[in-house]
Formats: sequence, structure tokens, C-alpha cells
Amino acid sequence: MQIFVPGRLCLFGEHSDWAGGYRRLNPDLEMGYTLLVGTNQGLYAEVKHHPNQLVLHSILSYGTRETLTLPMEKEALLSEAKKGGFFSYAAGVAYQFLAHFDISGLEINNYLTDLPIQKGLSSSAAICVLVARSFNQVYDLKMTLQKEMELAYLGEITTPSQCGRMDQACAYGNRPIAMIFDGPHSQITELKVSKDLFFVIVDLGATKNTQTILNKLNECYPFATNKVQANVQKYLGCISYQITQAAVDALQKGDAEQIGLLMKQAQAEFDKHLIPACPEELTAPLLHQLLEYEPIQSYSLGGKGVGSQGDGTAQFIVKDEESQQTLIEIIEHYFPQMQCLKLTIYATK
Repeated sequence: MQIFVPGRLCLFGEHSDWAGGYRRLNPDLEMGYTLLVGTNQGLYAEVKHHPNQLVLHSILSYGTRETLTLPMEKEALLSEAKKGGFFSYAAGVAYQFLAHFDISGLEINNYLTDLPIQKGLSSSAAICVLVARSFNQVYDLKMTLQKEMELAYLGEITTPSQCGRMDQACAYGNRPIAMIFDGPHSQITELKVSKDLFFVIVDLGATKNTQTILNKLNECYPFATNKVQANVQKYLGCISYQITQAAVDALQKGDAEQIGLLMKQAQAEFDKHLIPACPEELTAPLLHQLLEYEPIQSYSLGGKGVGSQGDGTAQFIVKDEESQQTLIEIIEHYFPQMQCLKLTIYATK
């Protein structure tokens, strides 16, 4: 059978999923709130039963074909998961399924990946959801989307990954959703959009260290011990929540201009409150150079960083399809190391 799983773009509320999770230790913290949508790019695969092995053939976005073959045994799967890297995610999810269900093996041929890897678009979550959905469908486990997300999440955190629970929202495909995070609990709301909305996602062609960003920001929890840590909690709590709530309202109204203004506001507040906690990564000179680049201002309604932020990926909202194409042409001409992707959120029918 054929399966497609997209990446996941966090439009608003980055980091607030794991931050809201700390409410289980400090109930004075605010809940997390994110606005998410699946990308138009992702992982394509053919899947089938295997009697006793986990086999994953994958063509990564840079064209290399690699294969993982493991016995469907807990010890072997857990050992691979703990190594980290692309294949660890598949092994981690398989380990969780073996622990929860009476199943045998699986063969996945991931014959096409057009989603950038390690660019804040949840490529790791996409492979986790792909493996979870494959087990679900091949063995007719009748799992809901939320159950697929849960097993994919458990599989990813079996690896060295420090992901939060929002990443697996790619299980919902291209539908925009809002998620609230309250300690160990999460709530998902599917959103309806009244007008088509047009975005540009930009791989900055640089490097960032997501592990460093997460480590530094997690040091601010569950209890702040200085002003820098208090400011991180303030932004990832009440400020981010209010901006995200306004963005959810604007998205459902199809108000692209308001979303653009909120992106600018979110980036300014992020910079003010979070850069001091991890200046070596979050100062992000290339991201800010692009966001402020004068030739694109008449085509962009607003932009901000993506995912953990840093010099990884940027996102812009534009007013229409023509502006979307023009913005891409300008960026790729003046910044040849950057690559752009289109994202369109279509009006709900």
C-alpha cells in the first residue's frame, strides 16, 4: 500500500509544547499553544508485511539511497534507536509497536523524499509517523490519528531526540491544527480556513545546533532562577499563547495581512526574550538578514523563524500565488545558497 506523510511547519508557538509540558512540575507555568500545518512536501513510501524483520529502504532528500535491516526483536531495535540518526527513529517506533502489539515485521520502501532534512520541518517526526502508520495499516490495528501520533512520539523519544509533542502533528496531513499543551496532556483542534493562504518556506542553507538551543532553553525550566530564565518562561508562556491565539483567529478568517503582522510581532518578542538564553545560536544573523532584506518587503506580508529558530529555516506569508513565486525568485537569485518551498493552505471545502 502507498503512504504519504508530510513534514510539519510550526507557524506559531515554537518550543511551547515542551515548555507547557513542565506544568507537571511547576503548575504556575502557562500552557503551551501552537499553530501547525503539514507541508506540501514529505515522505512517500510503499509498505508491506515482512515475517521477521524491520526493513527500511530510503532515498534521502540529498539523493543517497540507504537501507536499514533489523530483526524484529526488542533488544536489536532499542540498540539501533539509542544510536541516533535517521534510522534510529524507525527503530524506536518499531520498538514501541513491538512492546504494545502482537506483530511481526514490516518492509518500507521510502522511494521519494522531497522534504528538507534537519531544517525545522519535522523530518524526524515524519519518518516516525510513516512507520507508525505503516504498522497501523499493514496490521489493521485500527488506531486513531492521535494514537498514531502517540506511538510515533514514544518512538522518537526512545532515541536521543528531545522533541516535543507537536512534531507528530504531521499525522494530520495538510490540515491546519491548533494544539494546547498542559503538562502531560495535549488537546488538538482541527481548524477551518475561509480563504487560500500562501506561504514560502526558506532553507537558509546554513547550519544551526538544535541540541544546543534545546539544552539552553530547557535549563530555564521548571523554575526560573534569574531574569534571563524568567523572560524565556514569559515568552514561551503568556506572550506566545496570546500571539498564537490571535493567529488561529486570523488563519480561520483567511486574514493574511494580520498573520503577517503577528509573525513580525512573534519574531520581535522571541528575539527580545530568548536570544539572551542562547545567543550563540539564536542571534541567527542570516535569518535576520533575510527577514529585513529590502527587495522582498513589498512582496512579503511578514516572516519569522521556524522550529527551534536559529539559522535553519524561515517562513513568509504573501498575499497571493504571484507574490509567492516572485518572492522565491528574488530570494534564490540574491541568496543562491538558499532553497525555497511553496506552502499553500487551501480553504476548507
